[in-house]
Amino acid sequence: MTDWLDIHRGEGPVIIAMPHTGSEIPAELAGAFVSPWLARKDTDWWIEQVYGFARDLGVTMVRTRISRSVIDCNRDPSGASLYPGMATTELCPTSTFEGEPLYRGAAPDAAEIARRTDRWFAPYHAAVAAEIDRLKAKHGRVVLYDAHSIRSRVGRLFEGELPQFNIGSNSGRACDPALAARISDICAASGRTHVLDGRFKGGWTTRHYGRPDANVHAIQMELAFRGYLEEPDPMTPETWPGPYDPAYAAPLVATLTDIVKACIAFART
Repeated sequence: MTDWLDIHRGEGPVIIAMPHTGSEIPAELAGAFVSPWLARKDTDWWIEQVYGFARDLGVTMVRTRISRSVIDCNRDPSGASLYPGMATTELCPTSTFEGEPLYRGAAPDAAEIARRTDRWFAPYHAAVAAEIDRLKAKHGRVVLYDAHSIRSRVGRLFEGELPQFNIGSNSGRACDPALAARISDICAASGRTHVLDGRFKGGWTTRHYGRPDANVHAIQMELAFRGYLEEPDPMTPETWPGPYDPAYAAPLVATLTDIVKACIAFART
């Protein structure tokens, strides 16, 4: 255990990974960023609270508290783009989703990226891998659920308004299609918009760990913020992020509870 890595160990066959909920910026890097607000702007705000119910279901949760602007634990560590030809951010992002520069001076060089990878990326994924091994030994089959959220509208990344539920299975390669279909059905029943393998097909976590033939089924859920958090316009340091309101989030949380229960049932089949 470290002071930046949170691990809650459950005994059920599901792991929820949270690579983008962190907002901490190490002291030695704080002065390099244009502003703390910009460095935290693209955080997956309050996702650890949205999925707080999962602890009572026996779900294991792995979360880094380090900001994705320091290092993005859901990018390919080789630096290769997960979405060739499309706008995205790097392993150590140099701009926000909207293209605003993050650094006052030079961006991290290769040596600095390697340092951050060793310091934060590698231990986070070592923890995820260890929990997969632990629970696979216990249950035989596990589901890795990669939990994310993003603003409903980010013109640089996608056109128009994002569906509420964005399910990523790496085009069917990361999990059994039956699991993706079951989750899609639950989303449809909620009356909110959803898509399977749309703009977000799954990041490095889903693509790296998803091995259905080895009984490890990985799926990503990218939520549009509007389901649990009001999105101000304009978005400023004074208005973003807003506080987490459990009452506002309750309807969405009810659907997510059904989804996580479905993952547990699938893994136990």
